[in-house]
Amino acid sequence: MANARDELCEVVKTYGLRRLDAPVVLASGEESRDFVDGKQALARGRHLKLACEALLALVRGAEVTFDAVGGLTMGADQFAHGLALHLGDDTQWFVIRKSPKGRGTNKLVEGAQLGPGTRVLLVDDVVTTGGSIQQAHDAVVATGAEVVMAATLVDRGEVARRVFADLGIPYASVLTYRDLGIDPVGPGPPQATAGG
Repeated sequence: MANARDELCEVVKTYGLRRLDAPVVLASGEESRDFVDGKQALARGRHLKLACEALLALVRGAEVTFDAVGGLTMGADQFAHGLALHLGDDTQWFVIRKSPKGRGTNKLVEGAQLGPGTRVLLVDDVVTTGGSIQQAHDAVVATGAEVVMAATLVDRGEVARRVFADLGIPYASVLTYRDLGIDPVGPGPPQATAGG
């Protein structure tokens, strides 16, 4: 796994990491000169396959079982589909719209029908403060389904890990800001306090 992880890190650095002259506002509302484009990084089939295999290894290492995999569109789409293909007939994929369709069935969740008894793996490409994956969590829980784990390709900070720890849900990322050699976004790692 270490060699595949190292290769994936180089893929993200080469195809998805951009150092900008001026800071840009990220989806989280935070600013950064480092922009991580997970979709661009994984636009090649070989790179997407590598990322899906790395996410799958994380999940298998956590020893969780799930019936459906997905998250908020567009960060989760490629992983929802890719992991479902890797896992076969027993695993369904889903994506969560940012808002209901507004016509037809007016669904928020597309693909697998989630509900009580459904165990869900949440996925996302790049997490900064975790707002999108938290939004996906809330939408899944609203269906009655259970989130058994959240997994991301890149975590740019420390916030999402804390949020899911507080929820009692395992959380893991294949790569972090440390692996990419960029500054964390949002509140950084907890600092040790003197005397206690």
